[in-house]
Formats: sequence, structure tokens, C-alpha cells
Amino acid sequence: MSQPLKGKTALVTGSTSGIGLGIAIGLAKQGANIVLNGFGDHLPAQSHIEQLGVKVHYHGADMSKAKDIEELFAFVEKNQSSIDILVNNAGIQYVANIEDFPVEKWDSIIAINLSSAFHTSRLALPYMKKKNWGRIINIASAHGLVASAQKAAYVAAKHGIVGLTKVTALENATTGITCNAICPGWVLTPLVQKQLDDKAKALGISNEKATEMLLSEKEPSLQFTTPEEIGELAVFLCSPAANNVRGVAWAMDGGWTAQ
Repeated sequence: MSQPLKGKTALVTGSTSGIGLGIAIGLAKQGANIVLNGFGDHLPAQSHIEQLGVKVHYHGADMSKAKDIEELFAFVEKNQSSIDILVNNAGIQYVANIEDFPVEKWDSIIAINLSSAFHTSRLALPYMKKKNWGRIINIASAHGLVASAQKAAYVAAKHGIVGLTKVTALENATTGITCNAICPGWVLTPLVQKQLDDKAKALGISNEKATEMLLSEKEPSLQFTTPEEIGELAVFLCSPAANNVRGVAWAMDGGWTAQ
């Protein structure tokens, strides 16, 4: 089976579960060696990807800290020598009205959801420029295109990611380096599944009814995007067919932002 990314190295932040893991698996299936990053137990994710026959490394850098990110890149250089594909996926969330929003939560969300992508990009681009090839994929959100109440920091960060994506694409427009953003709507991750379970229990309704209630608020398709589908889109953005896809904020949201 053809593996068009064989020999390339992909760093995927926030990739021990959920969207990040889905992307890491998608890239690994195409032959890319993977550097995982994230909190929690990384061994199941690492074992899963190793079974695909590629090299896998893990580094637990705290993506809110520039120094940790620099150490992550030193680790990548030592173990993989270079970086070809960067996927900025790490993110956290907190919900409150602006006047009640804890300052430390704002700072953390901006640091992890936005500033980390600046730091990883500034460190990855020199490697990519040496080869005149690279892919930077920023995982934004439907909230990078539209807003929702009580999500000031998250919406601000995701709008910022879309802006950073455009600038990165423009600065490298005449090179073999592309930068694009993926903007998912609701994605069925373990965290969202827990929200559904809690909603169903609190309201005394079925999980199916809780799912319908959640999706009907925003997503006309009434279906979740899956981590696997996002992984497939990331694979496309790394392919020759996407050589001239630059600076795009690609909505994958079941029609959420089409309304």
C-alpha cells in the first residue's frame, strides 16, 4: 500500500486522545513518524500507532510554557532530526460570563489555545524552509468563525488561530510550506461523551435524546464529526492535491457556520 508520507515526521500537540489522536493515527497510516504530546496516559496511544509500523515518540511538554515547547523541539531534533508536519491541536476550555471569567483561566486558555501555536510555528518553520516543504495544520473550531456566549477566551483564541493561520500562509506563499486551519463543530470525544451522559442523567432522558438536544442547538446535520474524519482531512491537507490550499479556515461543522 502506498504511504505518501513515509519518512516524514509529524508533531501533533494534544494527541494522547480525541481529535489529536485521530489526526496522529491518520498521518501514521500514511507512513508519517509521529511525535505525541499531551497530558494523561500516553501509552495506549503510543502502542496503537506503533502497530501501524512507524516510529513514535512522546514528550509531555506543557504547551502553556514557551520553555517547555523549546524543550519539545530539542527532543524532536534529537530523536527525529527534523519536523515536516506540525499539527497544533492542544486546547482547553472554560465557560463563564466575561465579568465572572477568572483571569488565570483566560491566561491559560490564550496560552495553550493560541500562543502555543505561535511558538511551535516559529520553531518548526526553519526546518521546513531548509527542505522547502512543510505542512502546518492549526485545529481551530467553528468558534474560530462564529461566537457563542460564555466562551470569551476560547472564541478569542480560536479567532486568533484563524488569523495566525492566514499570516503564516501568506508569509510562505511562494514556498512549499502551507498553513491551513480545520474548524470542527461538535466532535464526539470522550469529554463530549461525558457531557452527554451527564445531561441524560440530569434530565432523566436517553443518551440519544441528549445527543439530539446538544446537536440541534448548533449543528444542522444533527451528527457529530469524528476524530477519524478530521484525521482524513489533515491527510488531504498534507497531500500534493492540497499544494495550493493556503490560509484556509476549513469548516467541518455539519452546517453550523453556514447558517
